[in-house]
Amino acid sequence: MSSQPVRWGFLGTANIARKNWHAIHLSGNSVLTAVASRDVTRAERFIAECQASVPLPHAPQALGSYEALLASSDVDAVYIPLPTGLRKEWVIRAAEAGKHVVCEKPCAINSEDLEEMTSACEQAGVQFMDGVMFVHSGRMQRLRELLAEGSVVGDIRRVTSQFSFRGDDGFFSDNIRSRSSLEPQGCLGDLGWYSLVFTLEVMQGRMPHTVIGRRLSKFGHPESPQPIPSEFSAELLYEDGVSASFYCSFLTENQQWASVSGTRGHLHVSDFVLPFFGSESGFEVDQPEFHILGCRFNMESHRRRIVTSEHSNNHATSQETRLFRHFSEGVISGKLNAHWPERSLQTQKLLDLCLESAALGLPLEVD
Repeated sequence: MSSQPVRWGFLGTANIARKNWHAIHLSGNSVLTAVASRDVTRAERFIAECQASVPLPHAPQALGSYEALLASSDVDAVYIPLPTGLRKEWVIRAAEAGKHVVCEKPCAINSEDLEEMTSACEQAGVQFMDGVMFVHSGRMQRLRELLAEGSVVGDIRRVTSQFSFRGDDGFFSDNIRSRSSLEPQGCLGDLGWYSLVFTLEVMQGRMPHTVIGRRLSKFGHPESPQPIPSEFSAELLYEDGVSASFYCSFLTENQQWASVSGTRGHLHVSDFVLPFFGSESGFEVDQPEFHILGCRFNMESHRRRIVTSEHSNNHATSQETRLFRHFSEGVISGKLNAHWPERSLQTQKLLDLCLESAALGLPLEVD
């Protein structure tokens, strides 16, 4: 067990890493020591731009290769925001170098690759976790508690969600998420992953028995070997009659809502992935009542908002900061958390089945 802060390295300079630059700084138990790119000038530029926005007491070292970062004795853990097509190699190499790993999502091309990745981490005695932030929020903790209580929602019967944004012309021509060689799962991997995670969280890790996926539209980049899903929907069916569905899209404007319906009421989160800007996050619960009084047919709402005092972003209480704080707590304690890689594998398996079901045009059973 160590009381020293966890020393982090960035394996790549993707835009999302800027957010995590600040999160690591705010975590209280972590420090960023190195940033690597295949081009050292790109790493230097990234560091300079982040330092101008959020100055660190000691600027991280700029490295011109990923190998140099993994060989560094000043790095305990790595954050890997590389394209999905490249993640398997570098997660395994990081594990072999004895580095703990936070890996962006979707974690891998398929569940077989992810099993190799998580097995490599387990064998090396290092922690693996995907980069989904909302599961670490205080709001998600409160939501889990309320569902477990059963007094508001009751027995869960239905989970629904949507995560979408509308990509502009530049997105489909220039963004790596439009290229199947780098991001073959398209909107399903980039956005649908979050809906699958939310469903698994609500269902306490229970897997459905059947998956039905539908690719509603696709986009083929001229330089890509295959088209990628640009709109996707899926239905997940459970043994006890519970069902879940989601829709994700690069064509529909910003939406990121999720709802849970049960035998006593329902809850709704309007911003389940990226909390709306502010100093608190929350969700609504409602238990409407229908009354007939003679000729009066009254539907009464009993809506209330459950609020958690935590900032939406760039704060010591925000979900991205809590992610790195939680991860580093485990590293410092020396106790690996098997739940995190297991949940990533569950998500990846469901994602694979969604894609396969859509390709075959058939429902698929979950093993």
